[in-house]
Amino acid sequence: MITPIAVSALIFAYLLGSFPSAVWLGKIFYKVDVREFGSGNAGATNTFRVLGKRAGIPVLILDILKGWVAVNMTYYLVDDLPGTEPFVNMQIVLGIAALFGHIFPVFAGFRGGKGIATLLGIMLAIQPGASAIAIFVFLAVFLISGYVSLSSMLAGFSFPFIIMVLYNTSVVPSLLIFSFLIAILILITHQKNIERLIKRQESKTHLLRKKDGVLVK
Repeated sequence: MITPIAVSALIFAYLLGSFPSAVWLGKIFYKVDVREFGSGNAGATNTFRVLGKRAGIPVLILDILKGWVAVNMTYYLVDDLPGTEPFVNMQIVLGIAALFGHIFPVFAGFRGGKGIATLLGIMLAIQPGASAIAIFVFLAVFLISGYVSLSSMLAGFSFPFIIMVLYNTSVVPSLLIFSFLIAILILITHQKNIERLIKRQESKTHLLRKKDGVLVK
């Protein structure tokens, strides 16, 4: 049932997702709009690439928190038990609103990031166990390849299968559908990265060795 409180929560989740941490931190502390450098995205990976880890780590944490906080508003909105279908459905709806805000932020001219960190926050709030395994997949691929884009895509694709294997008897159908949609969304938002990977033109990222304050065109 759609109520004024639910509509207000959706709007708040979108506005929370719209908080452009990469853009505002870059402009306030470095006098730089990260969207004008690197990949042109307002996300944590591009912030690491453009401004270094001192800017990238806070952006990563804030972007994860946006998704996590938005989803956890469910506890104050519904009376259903956590893990039940109505509860999970509300979590998904709020998560989508926050993700939409991150990709199309009203506070930054609707030019946001790809949403990977915010997606991580969403899934950590909804299904922390499966998310932890997906994070392991990301780290393993990243340590081997050095490609954040490839690591993100493989981690995203692993998520629905992790859920099916670990929670095949108790998974809420909408969560499984949402997890597959996540994989498709990651593909869509990483089309240019896929092209560069095929052409072997994708840049590797060394998040822990990046020098601070170095702009990358």
